[in-house]
Amino acid sequence: MLHHVSVGVADVPRAAKFYDAVLGALGYKRVMEFMPYAIAYGEDAPSFWVQLPNDKHSASVGNGVHIGFIAHSKQAVEDFHATALANGGKDNGAPGPRPDYGPEYFGAFVLDLDGNKLEATLAQTAADGVKDPEEKRKAKEARKAAKAATAGAVTDKKAAKKKAKEKAERKASKKGKGEKDKSGKKKKKRTPEEKAERRKLKEAKKT
Repeated sequence: MLHHVSVGVADVPRAAKFYDAVLGALGYKRVMEFMPYAIAYGEDAPSFWVQLPNDKHSASVGNGVHIGFIAHSKQAVEDFHATALANGGKDNGAPGPRPDYGPEYFGAFVLDLDGNKLEATLAQTAADGVKDPEEKRKAKEARKAAKAATAGAVTDKKAAKKKAKEKAERKASKKGKGEKDKSGKKKKKRTPEEKAERRKLKEAKKT
C-alpha cells in the first residue's frame, strides 16, 4: 500500500552514519542520496527517506508516529536494537515477544538521534503461517533430507528387485538350455533307469 515514508532530522550526514549501521543490521542499504538534504534506504528502491524538513523549519517528532522495519530473523531484531544503542540511539523497548500484538510477534523499539521512534519486527502469526526464515530453512532442509532418504530406499528396493529378477531369468535360461559336457555339447537328459545303471557301474568300479 505504501510507496515510501520519511522522517525529518536536523543533520542528514550525522543521521546517515546512524541509519547506515542500524538499517544495515536488517539487510537494507542506502540506495539514493541528495546530500546534505536527504538520503533514502531500501533493498533496491528508495522506501525510507531521512531528510531535512521541506518547510526549512526545525525537524520535530510526531507523537503517535513510528516506523516499523521488517526483520528477517529474531537475530536481526536483536542486532538492530544493539546497533542503534551503540550508535547513539535510545532504547524504547528491548527485543522480545509482544503478545499484545500477536501470539508470535517479536520486535524491538529505539529512538534515533532526533527522537524518531523506530521498530524492527518479525511478525509471526498462526493465521498467516509466517515463520522465522531460519526456521523455515531448517524445516525445508529436513524435508529435503527425508525425501532423499525415501528416494534412496525406493531405489535400493528397485535395484534388489531387478537383481533378483535377473538371477531368476538366468537360472531359468540355464535350466531350459540343459547342462553341457566338457566339449560344450548339450548333455542328453538321462532316464531314471539310466541313472540307476550309472550308479551301479560306479559302485562296481569301487569294488
